[in-house]
Amino acid sequence: MPSLGKRFRRAAIALVATAAVGVGVVTGLGPVPGSASSHREAPLVAADPQVDGTDLYAFVSPDKPTTTTIISNWIPFEEPAGGPNFYSFAPGVRYDVNIDNDGDAVPDITYRWTFKNHYVTTDTFLYNTGVVNHLTDPTLNFYQTYCLTRIENGESSRLVKNARVAPSDVGDASMPDYGTLSNEAIRPFGTDGKTWAGQADDPFFLDLRVFDLLYGLDFSETGHDTLAGFNVNSFALQVPNGDLTHGGDGSGIVGIWTTASRKSVRTQYSNGSQTFSGKFVQVSRLGMPLVNEVVIPVGSKDLFNASLPKDDAQFAPKVETWGQDPNDLPALVNAIYGIQIPDCENDPSNGIDRTCDLVPVFLTGLPGLNQPPTVQASEMLRLNTTIPPCTSGCSTLGVIGGDNAGFPNGRRLSDDIIDVSLRVTEGVLIPGHDPAADTLGDGGDANDASFLSSFPYLALPHSGSDANPHAGVHRQ
Repeated sequence: MPSLGKRFRRAAIALVATAAVGVGVVTGLGPVPGSASSHREAPLVAADPQVDGTDLYAFVSPDKPTTTTIISNWIPFEEPAGGPNFYSFAPGVRYDVNIDNDGDAVPDITYRWTFKNHYVTTDTFLYNTGVVNHLTDPTLNFYQTYCLTRIENGESSRLVKNARVAPSDVGDASMPDYGTLSNEAIRPFGTDGKTWAGQADDPFFLDLRVFDLLYGLDFSETGHDTLAGFNVNSFALQVPNGDLTHGGDGSGIVGIWTTASRKSVRTQYSNGSQTFSGKFVQVSRLGMPLVNEVVIPVGSKDLFNASLPKDDAQFAPKVETWGQDPNDLPALVNAIYGIQIPDCENDPSNGIDRTCDLVPVFLTGLPGLNQPPTVQASEMLRLNTTIPPCTSGCSTLGVIGGDNAGFPNGRRLSDDIIDVSLRVTEGVLIPGHDPAADTLGDGGDANDASFLSSFPYLALPHSGSDANPHAGVHRQ
């Protein structure tokens, strides 16, 4: 059993993750808006889950290091048995992955997915009308297709047309070999390019049961994966490294963020139909985990989702002085657990300064690792494609664990984002920091399902026929 001190340090993660599904309250300290990665992180997307991006991953492919894999996840908290209307991407939405390869905070390359719905028959309520062994079986009554387009310098090129999306895993009787369905959704293109879209296990892992009065004040109960048993909708892309760095600054470093854009006007008709019109408006944005969720105040979260990286100077002061406001996470951790508030100048009497650690981690990249030669401070996931994948001695703590192939140099599926982010926000990169920050964590150190060893790497989704998909989350 962990020591009491370790229990308190693990419980501190509660404040990072508060409000993953809403707004958390710490008695006497007021509301702490935020979320787990990007699950329901802002008011508007919380009401529109099809455009709620949950997580973004980017890493040099471990089994093919001449390529980079990018994974974008959507629709949080998918209950496996959530029929009869299961989960799908939104038709007509532009789902984009944006690449900045010269550090100016403007996308140089964009990969765009657009989806379309199809029904074999609308004269039934069933998602599938029989056993589905292959993606093209007519028994899969509802299915989606998509087109993938690459946009560079204003010119578009179609990479994939009418590719099939792997369906929701209805259950073992309906889809006895879901692995085959998922594999059939992989589409090659060009030279060493691959794309895939479908349902997968939610790869993010953390303990969110803080809402029960800080684990009922029994910190030995930490360590459960709250997202165990839930699925997400995902699309994944694997392309040669040179496709991302083409026309860039020659450093091999790219900034990556994902967005969703809808047409600005939705018209609902009395017969149940609806139409969309007007210009496309960005409604969701995600790069680095936890920035919008924890650093950006609730009054600016929808603004952040609609904003562009080149305009991030408006949010920079919040990062540069994080901990100065009594409602900021470091100040709350200090108030409850006594851990010293991080300060780059080690002199809080002059105000809190986080320009030496939070700014490079979340806005510019770390010098000598993943910071472009010339960079405009902006929030995005930065990856140095010249750093090979880790093959031995790898650490789920990434860079702070001595593994430069991991977070915040990109983000791998296995990286323990909560432990890393909490330790960084509590000052582990600052000389002379409070030693208690070195062991902060939530006790959830691995995903509930095993990742695949090849593209798209995501674990297969939890089956709708599993009577207890969230085993281990709830107390027995």
